[in-house]
Amino acid sequence: MRDKRKKSARTQGVMGLRENTMRRLGLIPFIATFLVSVGMSGQASAQAFDLFYQGPKVCQECHEEEYKVWEKTQHATGFRTIHRRKDVSAKDIIEAEGGEPNIRQNETCMLCHFTPSQTSIDDTPKIAAGPSCETCHGASSIWMAIHDDYGGKDVTKEQETPEHKRNRILSSSDSGMIWPSQLFDIAENCMFCHGMTNEEYDARTLKNMIEAGHPVRGEFELVLYSQGTVRHRFYDPADPKNNLEMTPAELARMFVTGHAVAFVKASAAQDRIPTKKYVDAQKQRIAAATKTLEAIKGKVPLAADLLANPRAGIARKLVTSIKDIDLSAEVKDLLPDPKNYK
Repeated sequence: MRDKRKKSARTQGVMGLRENTMRRLGLIPFIATFLVSVGMSGQASAQAFDLFYQGPKVCQECHEEEYKVWEKTQHATGFRTIHRRKDVSAKDIIEAEGGEPNIRQNETCMLCHFTPSQTSIDDTPKIAAGPSCETCHGASSIWMAIHDDYGGKDVTKEQETPEHKRNRILSSSDSGMIWPSQLFDIAENCMFCHGMTNEEYDARTLKNMIEAGHPVRGEFELVLYSQGTVRHRFYDPADPKNNLEMTPAELARMFVTGHAVAFVKASAAQDRIPTKKYVDAQKQRIAAATKTLEAIKGKVPLAADLLANPRAGIARKLVTSIKDIDLSAEVKDLLPDPKNYK
């Protein structure tokens, strides 16, 4: 018998991201400190500062060019086609999952395949898009107002002072926004779905879904999947329509970052469920990451530390340490061919 409680649980859960997600984003200490500073406590304060997704249309208001890129990607178009894919049976997977039979209302499916958007904390979530802006950059209900404030009501982006910009970037990040420069966190977000290492997946459910045909994507690699159809880098205010490509040094840093995160995630996940397809996918990711870390360890000592101890803290330190290091020579033979970008 299907567990009809799942739908109501997800409806409540989407009204605020779950606690482990908030902890992953570092928001619980931030929110707690903020609430104390303004003298708020209890249920009302928790509700007032709950996280929720607002949907890609909110981001489109300022990021029109990025939106145009997104709406042509599989992340966007899959919203209407995912349940009709010919290579896997969505019906079989949902039956194995055991929850809500409607894919757009299924709690597990919504973790990766959809953006459940709201206009307020009390609004009923609506499924109107596939994976979108906030899937990578974080639920925006708290940070959007900070991100959009350039120094006052009538202050434009061009008029913003350097000091205010620095504080705005830090404050929005503290509130849950993941900036493109935060490569470790971007990579981690990608791999919660690509590789199926999201902690919110129930292990038994995960096993059932994979055995029913759900793909795991052991071949997922950050450069391969981020520099193709989803690439959007509009950093020049004077020319926001110029979708810039990464330099060799930037590509190398992203490549190493992706493998550092994959090494940690796959190492932790490989024994999670005893299903061959899942285990093999994680081993595939570990093998690819090992090659990359071995290639750079002569120049980046933390790579050897990570190989010996696949922990997120070490991986994050490694990524920070290579911020100004050009590793393109070390990984040039490992980087994917641009012709194969997804």
